[in-house]
Amino acid sequence: MDSILALMQDPAAWIALVTLIVMEVVLGIDNLIFISILTNKLPVEQRERARRIGIGLALVMRLALLGTVAWIVKLTTPIFELFGHGFSWKDVILIAGGLFLVWKATKEIHHNVDPIDHKEDMVGRTVATNFGAAIGQILLLDLVFSVDSIITAVGMTPHLPIMVVAVVFAVAVMLLAATPLANFIEKNPTIVMLALAFLLMIGTTLIAEGMGFHVPKGYIYAAMAFSALVELLNMFSRRARQKNKGTTHH
Repeated sequence: MDSILALMQDPAAWIALVTLIVMEVVLGIDNLIFISILTNKLPVEQRERARRIGIGLALVMRLALLGTVAWIVKLTTPIFELFGHGFSWKDVILIAGGLFLVWKATKEIHHNVDPIDHKEDMVGRTVATNFGAAIGQILLLDLVFSVDSIITAVGMTPHLPIMVVAVVFAVAVMLLAATPLANFIEKNPTIVMLALAFLLMIGTTLIAEGMGFHVPKGYIYAAMAFSALVELLNMFSRRARQKNKGTTHH
């Protein structure tokens, strides 16, 4: 208790907390895009529940991992070497998660581009009808993003209370943003393709990180923000054209 009071009086701890909250919220965006796309394939009445369960599991997983911080830190110790690079459990988890994301995003892009080709739509169809399959896939990605998120937190502050507060806050933001984001993605079909392209880029980044190539997150998020801005301008432009068409017909 004394240590928490001491932390509350330490300005450096507050700075660490704010920085970590921002980092955790940003890292949560990747998780949220995936959850939104996946739950939008479920029947309407199941979506909200699936999102809550998915994000709830993300919180449980992050807090459980925080409880084993000493073990988590050991995940960065190399366990084998390949092509002169030492691979740790963290690398293996990131590569596996990255490959899953790339595969999933590619399948979904194919389904969006050619919805008539049902041979390629095996995963899309099972997810569209199966609540359990959606939760299973969300859980898998929650694990990958949670490991990444907690290792980031450990790298930024040694204080466990700060990590817990930042993680809970970030997951609360995810919970609030989940439904509006999913609805926005569903109402704007072009956004779906953009979100899938983001997942493809995030997957590739995870694989690169696992292989030992450090990709500065700032570049990734700057590219995502720029693409989103261009897409918003396109949406405004389309709406303006539709309004003009409506007024000229009258």
